[in-house]
Amino acid sequence: MPLPEKTAPENNIAGESIVSVSDLDVFFGLGRETFQAVKHVSFDVEKGSTFGLVGESGSGKSTVLRAIAGLITDWQGTIKVSGQKIDKHRSKDFFKNLQMVFQDPYGSLHPRHTIDKMLSEPLNLHGIGDVEKRIAAVLDDVGLPRTFRFRFSHQLSGGQRQRVAIARALILQPSIILLDEPTSALDVSVQAEILNLLKDLQAEHNLTYLLVSHNLAVIAHMCTKTAVMNNGEIVEVLNIDKMSTLKADHPYTKQLLTASMGYDAEMVDL
Repeated sequence: MPLPEKTAPENNIAGESIVSVSDLDVFFGLGRETFQAVKHVSFDVEKGSTFGLVGESGSGKSTVLRAIAGLITDWQGTIKVSGQKIDKHRSKDFFKNLQMVFQDPYGSLHPRHTIDKMLSEPLNLHGIGDVEKRIAAVLDDVGLPRTFRFRFSHQLSGGQRQRVAIARALILQPSIILLDEPTSALDVSVQAEILNLLKDLQAEHNLTYLLVSHNLAVIAHMCTKTAVMNNGEIVEVLNIDKMSTLKADHPYTKQLLTASMGYDAEMVDL
Protein backbone atom coordinates (compact mmCIF):
# COMPACT_ATOMS: atom_id res chain seq x y z
CA MET A 1 0.00 0.00 0.00
CA PRO A 2 1.65 3.27 -1.05
CA LEU A 3 1.81 6.29 1.20
CA PRO A 4 -0.94 8.86 0.54
CA GLU A 5 0.01 11.25 -2.23
CA LYS A 6 1.11 14.71 -1.25
CA THR A 7 1.28 17.92 -3.16
CA ALA A 8 4.73 19.38 -3.70
CA PRO A 9 5.24 22.97 -2.54
CA GLU A 10 4.74 25.43 -5.39
CA ASN A 11 8.26 26.84 -5.10
CA ASN A 12 9.91 23.42 -5.65
CA ILE A 13 9.78 23.39 -9.43
CA ALA A 14 11.98 21.01 -11.39
CA GLY A 15 15.60 22.09 -11.50
CA GLU A 16 15.28 24.46 -8.54
CA SER A 17 17.41 23.97 -5.45
CA ILE A 18 15.41 22.44 -2.61
CA VAL A 19 18.46 22.58 -0.30
CA SER A 20 20.97 25.41 -0.62
CA VAL A 21 24.02 25.85 1.60
CA SER A 22 26.22 28.92 1.28
CA ASP A 23 29.45 29.76 3.14
CA LEU A 24 28.69 27.34 5.96
CA ASP A 25 31.13 27.37 8.87
CA VAL A 26 30.72 25.05 11.86
CA PHE A 27 32.61 25.37 15.13
CA PHE A 28 33.18 23.17 18.18
CA GLY A 29 34.54 24.27 21.54
CA LEU A 30 34.99 27.69 23.13
CA GLY A 31 37.73 30.30 23.26
CA ARG A 32 41.20 28.97 22.54
CA GLU A 33 39.74 25.47 22.28
CA THR A 34 37.51 26.42 19.34
CA PHE A 35 37.90 24.13 16.35
CA GLN A 36 36.46 24.94 12.93
CA ALA A 37 35.13 21.63 11.59
CA VAL A 38 33.51 23.02 8.42
CA LYS A 39 34.94 25.89 6.38
CA HIS A 40 33.02 27.95 3.82
CA VAL A 41 31.02 25.03 2.41
CA SER A 42 28.58 25.84 -0.38
CA PHE A 43 26.41 23.60 -2.58
CA ASP A 44 22.91 23.24 -4.01
CA VAL A 45 20.70 20.17 -4.20
CA GLU A 46 18.01 19.94 -6.89
CA LYS A 47 14.58 18.57 -6.07
CA GLY A 48 14.28 14.85 -6.69
CA SER A 49 18.05 14.31 -6.96
CA THR A 50 20.63 12.63 -4.74
CA PHE A 51 23.57 14.82 -3.79
CA GLY A 52 26.55 13.19 -2.11
CA LEU A 53 29.11 14.36 0.40
CA VAL A 54 32.14 12.08 0.37
CA GLY A 55 35.43 12.11 2.23
CA GLU A 56 37.44 10.38 4.90
CA SER A 57 36.43 10.25 8.56
CA GLY A 58 36.84 13.70 10.09
CA SER A 59 36.43 15.54 6.79
CA GLY A 60 33.32 17.36 8.06
CA LYS A 61 30.70 15.70 5.88
CA SER A 62 28.45 14.41 8.70
CA THR A 63 28.84 17.73 10.50
CA VAL A 64 27.35 19.50 7.47
CA LEU A 65 24.39 17.12 7.57
CA ARG A 66 23.83 17.70 11.27
CA ALA A 67 23.95 21.47 10.85
CA ILE A 68 21.25 21.26 8.18
CA ALA A 69 19.16 18.95 10.38
CA GLY A 70 19.38 21.34 13.34
CA LEU A 71 21.42 18.97 15.52
CA ILE A 72 24.30 21.47 15.63
CA THR A 73 23.62 25.12 16.49
CA ASP A 74 27.09 26.70 16.45
CA TRP A 75 27.27 27.52 12.76
CA GLN A 76 27.47 30.53 10.49
CA GLY A 77 26.40 31.04 6.90
CA THR A 78 23.15 30.52 5.03
CA ILE A 79 21.00 27.39 4.83
CA LYS A 80 17.82 27.34 2.76
CA VAL A 81 15.38 24.44 2.70
CA SER A 82 12.44 24.42 0.27
CA GLY A 83 13.18 28.04 -0.56
CA GLN A 84 13.05 29.19 3.07
CA LYS A 85 16.07 30.56 4.92
CA ILE A 86 16.37 28.73 8.22
CA ASP A 87 17.90 29.83 11.49
CA LYS A 88 19.18 27.82 14.42
CA HIS A 89 15.69 27.17 15.80
CA ARG A 90 13.53 24.92 13.63
CA SER A 91 9.74 24.73 13.42
CA LYS A 92 7.55 21.62 13.36
CA ASP A 93 6.97 22.23 9.65
CA PHE A 94 10.71 22.04 9.06
CA PHE A 95 10.94 18.60 10.65
CA LYS A 96 7.84 17.44 8.81
CA ASN A 97 9.51 18.35 5.52
CA LEU A 98 13.03 17.12 6.35
CA GLN A 99 13.99 13.90 8.10
CA MET A 100 17.24 12.06 8.76
CA VAL A 101 18.37 8.43 8.71
CA PHE A 102 21.39 7.78 10.90
CA GLN A 103 24.36 5.48 10.42
CA ASP A 104 23.78 3.03 13.25
CA PRO A 105 20.40 1.25 13.24
CA TYR A 106 21.31 -0.28 16.60
CA GLY A 107 21.70 3.09 18.29
CA SER A 108 19.06 5.17 16.49
CA LEU A 109 16.03 3.11 17.59
CA HIS A 110 14.69 3.19 21.15
CA PRO A 111 15.30 -0.26 22.68
CA ARG A 112 12.18 -0.14 24.89
CA HIS A 113 9.73 1.06 22.26
CA THR A 114 7.86 -1.15 19.83
CA ILE A 115 8.02 -0.40 16.12
CA ASP A 116 4.41 0.77 16.43
CA LYS A 117 5.31 3.35 19.08
CA MET A 118 8.33 4.61 17.11
CA LEU A 119 6.22 5.10 14.00
CA SER A 120 3.11 6.52 15.67
CA GLU A 121 4.97 8.99 17.89
CA PRO A 122 5.88 11.46 15.08
CA LEU A 123 2.29 11.33 13.78
CA ASN A 124 0.88 12.11 17.23
CA LEU A 125 3.43 14.90 17.75
CA HIS A 126 2.35 16.58 14.51
CA GLY A 127 -1.36 15.93 15.04
CA ILE A 128 -1.67 13.70 11.99
CA GLY A 129 -4.51 11.18 11.83
CA ASP A 130 -4.94 7.88 9.96
CA VAL A 131 -2.24 6.35 12.16
CA GLU A 132 -3.20 2.74 11.44
CA LYS A 133 -3.31 3.29 7.69
CA ARG A 134 -0.04 5.22 7.57
CA ILE A 135 1.90 2.68 9.64
CA ALA A 136 0.63 -0.20 7.49
CA ALA A 137 1.52 1.72 4.34
CA VAL A 138 5.03 2.66 5.41
CA LEU A 139 5.83 -0.88 6.56
CA ASP A 140 4.75 -2.09 3.12
CA ASP A 141 6.91 0.55 1.50
CA VAL A 142 10.08 -0.54 3.28
CA GLY A 143 9.41 -4.23 2.77
CA LEU A 144 8.62 -5.25 6.35
CA PRO A 145 5.70 -7.51 7.32
CA ARG A 146 2.90 -5.69 9.13
CA THR A 147 3.25 -8.24 11.91
CA PHE A 148 6.57 -6.56 12.82
CA ARG A 149 4.60 -3.60 14.08
CA PHE A 150 4.57 -4.78 17.70
CA ARG A 151 8.12 -6.10 17.83
CA PHE A 152 11.03 -4.42 19.58
CA SER A 153 14.19 -3.40 17.76
CA HIS A 154 16.29 -6.07 19.47
CA GLN A 155 14.10 -8.68 17.78
CA LEU A 156 15.17 -7.48 14.31
CA SER A 157 18.30 -7.91 12.21
CA GLY A 158 20.51 -4.95 11.32
CA GLY A 159 18.94 -4.61 7.89
CA GLN A 160 15.43 -4.81 9.32
CA ARG A 161 16.29 -2.15 11.88
CA GLN A 162 17.53 0.18 9.17
CA ARG A 163 14.27 -0.41 7.27
CA VAL A 164 12.43 0.68 10.42
CA ALA A 165 14.64 3.79 10.61
CA ILE A 166 13.77 4.57 6.99
CA ALA A 167 10.08 3.98 7.71
CA ARG A 168 10.27 6.41 10.64
CA ALA A 169 11.81 9.03 8.35
CA LEU A 170 9.07 8.44 5.74
CA ILE A 171 6.07 8.42 8.07
CA LEU A 172 5.60 12.22 7.96
CA GLN A 173 5.89 12.24 4.15
CA PRO A 174 8.92 14.57 3.96
CA SER A 175 10.32 15.97 0.73
CA ILE A 176 13.95 15.70 1.87
CA ILE A 177 15.81 12.92 3.66
CA LEU A 178 19.34 13.26 4.99
CA LEU A 179 21.23 9.97 4.89
CA ASP A 180 24.27 9.69 7.16
CA GLU A 181 26.24 6.59 6.09
CA PRO A 182 22.98 4.59 5.94
CA THR A 183 24.63 1.26 5.07
CA SER A 184 28.10 1.39 6.65
CA ALA A 185 27.03 -0.45 9.82
CA LEU A 186 25.37 -3.28 7.85
CA ASP A 187 26.67 -6.54 6.46
CA VAL A 188 27.86 -6.29 2.87
CA SER A 189 25.10 -8.67 1.78
CA VAL A 190 22.45 -6.29 3.14
CA GLN A 191 23.94 -2.99 1.95
CA ALA A 192 22.82 -3.35 -1.67
CA GLU A 193 19.27 -4.20 -0.55
CA ILE A 194 19.01 -1.00 1.48
CA LEU A 195 20.51 1.17 -1.27
CA ASN A 196 18.13 -0.26 -3.86
CA LEU A 197 15.22 0.26 -1.45
CA LEU A 198 16.21 3.91 -1.07
CA LYS A 199 16.33 4.35 -4.84
CA ASP A 200 12.90 2.76 -5.25
CA LEU A 201 11.41 4.97 -2.53
CA GLN A 202 12.94 8.05 -4.12
CA ALA A 203 11.36 7.25 -7.46
CA GLU A 204 7.98 6.44 -5.90
CA HIS A 205 7.72 9.49 -3.64
CA ASN A 206 9.89 12.04 -5.50
CA LEU A 207 12.26 12.33 -2.56
CA THR A 208 15.40 14.41 -2.43
CA TYR A 209 18.40 12.80 -0.74
CA LEU A 210 21.52 14.34 0.72
CA LEU A 211 23.81 11.35 1.24
CA VAL A 212 26.98 11.24 3.32
CA SER A 213 29.40 8.37 2.74
CA HIS A 214 33.09 7.53 2.75
CA ASN A 215 32.40 4.84 0.15
CA LEU A 216 32.76 6.02 -3.44
CA ALA A 217 31.00 2.92 -4.74
CA VAL A 218 27.90 3.86 -2.73
CA ILE A 219 28.14 7.46 -3.92
CA ALA A 220 28.50 6.41 -7.57
CA HIS A 221 25.51 4.07 -7.27
CA MET A 222 23.22 6.64 -5.67
CA CYS A 223 24.27 10.16 -6.63
CA THR A 224 23.99 12.37 -9.68
CA LYS A 225 26.44 14.84 -8.17
CA THR A 226 28.80 14.73 -5.21
CA ALA A 227 31.03 17.13 -3.31
CA VAL A 228 34.40 15.82 -2.12
CA MET A 229 35.38 17.07 1.34
CA ASN A 230 38.80 17.24 2.96
CA ASN A 231 39.70 18.98 6.23
CA GLY A 232 36.30 20.64 6.45
CA GLU A 233 36.31 22.07 2.92
CA ILE A 234 34.82 21.08 -0.41
CA VAL A 235 37.77 20.51 -2.74
CA GLU A 236 35.86 19.37 -5.82
CA VAL A 237 32.35 18.68 -7.12
CA LEU A 238 31.92 15.68 -9.42
CA ASN A 239 28.98 14.90 -11.69
CA ILE A 240 27.94 11.37 -12.56
CA ASP A 241 30.04 11.33 -15.75
CA LYS A 242 33.25 12.10 -13.87
CA MET A 243 32.43 9.56 -11.20
CA SER A 244 31.66 6.79 -13.69
CA THR A 245 34.87 7.44 -15.66
CA LEU A 246 36.98 7.94 -12.51
CA LYS A 247 38.07 11.40 -13.63
CA ALA A 248 39.01 14.11 -11.16
CA ASP A 249 40.99 17.37 -11.08
CA HIS A 250 41.98 17.74 -7.42
CA PRO A 251 44.84 15.56 -6.06
CA TYR A 252 42.80 14.53 -3.00
CA THR A 253 39.92 13.36 -5.17
CA LYS A 254 42.37 11.41 -7.32
CA GLN A 255 43.61 9.69 -4.16
CA LEU A 256 40.07 8.76 -3.17
CA LEU A 257 39.35 7.36 -6.62
CA THR A 258 42.60 5.41 -6.55
CA ALA A 259 41.83 4.05 -3.08
CA SER A 260 38.43 2.90 -4.29
CA MET A 261 40.19 0.70 -6.86
CA GLY A 262 42.95 -0.47 -4.53
CA TYR A 263 46.23 1.05 -3.36
CA ASP A 264 48.40 2.57 -6.08
CA ALA A 265 51.55 4.08 -4.56
CA GLU A 266 52.54 5.79 -7.79
CA MET A 267 49.24 7.65 -8.05
CA VAL A 268 49.24 8.65 -4.38
CA ASP A 269 52.68 10.18 -4.77
CA LEU A 270 51.54 12.45 -7.64
